[in-house]
Amino acid sequence: MRIVVQRSGPARVEVEGRVTGEIHAGLVLLVGVGRGDTEADADYLADKVAHLRVFPDDEGKMGRDITEAGGQILSVSQFTLYGDVRKGRRPSYAAAAEPEEANRLYEYFNEKLRALGLHVETGVFRAMMDVHLVNDGPVTILLDSAKQF
Repeated sequence: MRIVVQRSGPARVEVEGRVTGEIHAGLVLLVGVGRGDTEADADYLADKVAHLRVFPDDEGKMGRDITEAGGQILSVSQFTLYGDVRKGRRPSYAAAAEPEEANRLYEYFNEKLRALGLHVETGVFRAMMDVHLVNDGPVTILLDSAKQF
């Protein structure tokens, strides 16, 4: 699994003009599921996200996690994180999981975050979405359960 983590102020996701998820501040997660990913990948990344210290502490350093900062999560499925453009100009998505399995692991990941006590809002799987956010910092972190980066 791969996740683009963005520290955010207000954020929302809309599908056909309707807001499906909205947070006041916290983390916006773009979540991609790859072929061969398992619940262990989702468990690892849920724990990593929940304890990622990217919020300012009293000294202004990134020393607080999302719970300590009082933030929320907006989680958006994003299969294009597995787009491969090393050959040609059109991305290949051969490394992305099949939709049914991707949705299952995406939902499992979100439930793991909720089980860790986090407030999680979402987009709509496989829908065309408009994601609106204020990237705070900006702070953007890349996570990969295979630890490729």
